[in-house]
Amino acid sequence: MTKKIILFLCSMCFLGACKKEPQANNALDYALASKDPRIKRIMDSLPPYEVQIKYSKILRDKDSIFFKDYDFQVNSTNYFYPASTVKLPIAVLALEKLNVLDSLDKDTRFYVEGDSVETTFASDITKIFVVSDNEANNRLFEFLGQDAINNTLREKGIDSVRISHRLSTENPYELTTKPLIVYLNDSTTTMLKNTINTPAVPLELNKIRKGTGYYEDDIVIDEPFDFGLKNHYPINAQHRVMKRLIFPDGFHKNERFKLTTAQRNFLLETMRMLPKEAGYPTPEYYDSYVKFFMFGDSNEDLPAHIQIFNKVGYAYGTLTDCAYIKDTTNKVEFLLTATILVNDNHIFNDNTYEYDTIGIPFLSALGQEIYTYELRSTRQE
Repeated sequence: MTKKIILFLCSMCFLGACKKEPQANNALDYALASKDPRIKRIMDSLPPYEVQIKYSKILRDKDSIFFKDYDFQVNSTNYFYPASTVKLPIAVLALEKLNVLDSLDKDTRFYVEGDSVETTFASDITKIFVVSDNEANNRLFEFLGQDAINNTLREKGIDSVRISHRLSTENPYELTTKPLIVYLNDSTTTMLKNTINTPAVPLELNKIRKGTGYYEDDIVIDEPFDFGLKNHYPINAQHRVMKRLIFPDGFHKNERFKLTTAQRNFLLETMRMLPKEAGYPTPEYYDSYVKFFMFGDSNEDLPAHIQIFNKVGYAYGTLTDCAYIKDTTNKVEFLLTATILVNDNHIFNDNTYEYDTIGIPFLSALGQEIYTYELRSTRQE
């Protein structure tokens, strides 16, 4: 473990050993009052960053789990672009669908009609979480169809979600999904039927039009960028999905994802997995490549006793992370979901965003401060 990470964890342990009570009433207030410049510069000038944060303290009583939720500026009617965070429910629902299809499982080989890439469901789900692969996500999108994604989430009590398009591909809004060709054995294949889905209706939400201009075909259009037809996956919905995955017993049966124990274990392991554990080369794919909280602004190795089960998204200047963070040594655990917009010039599609200088440092510091508070609380119990 490198010196920077060691110093950070040592300072956390020292703070946790102190008997002085934290000044704030909860971890989120404590974090947002931090003097850390990565947080303070955001808090001193909030409006342009469109920050939304949801944090859950996890309370255990014997075999029961309870949540104490805290919000900062969370509002499902204030739009932010969710980017790759939508890949989490898509991966989960793909596994759920496999349970109702005879002879198919996560290791079944398949390809999308017209595509030369042959893969498995397990391989695509791993790519989604380890490196946030868009093509892997789009193949599962073809498998499910947007209507099925939206309807199934709604049936489980996860509302205000609208998945309308694929990611980073031509014809993202195509309503007819492509059929999948699946291998029943080494030599026998069958075709899964495609679906025709409902056209997306423009969203009527606050802040659905952003900025002062955007690029289109290398030309600047001097008007706000309209996200009306884009995916919508608000903070509350992301947090609900994560709660159901990590703590399914805390929900009624009809609110849970219908996964087998093996499927859920596989999903959690891939959500936690680091790129090097999946065979991706370092230093290009460093440990925090798609883990923003706590370690996002460092390329150094993550400590083995801190596990982060999460899904990030970043596009159009918006950074989002939804995570369950667990320290297996110090018995610290919490849920955290946050988003921030970093687009100082207010122009979209110009690939000029302050991800590395402002956005990721903010999310990293936010995770560190909440962890600090939780560690102190654990040591004082």
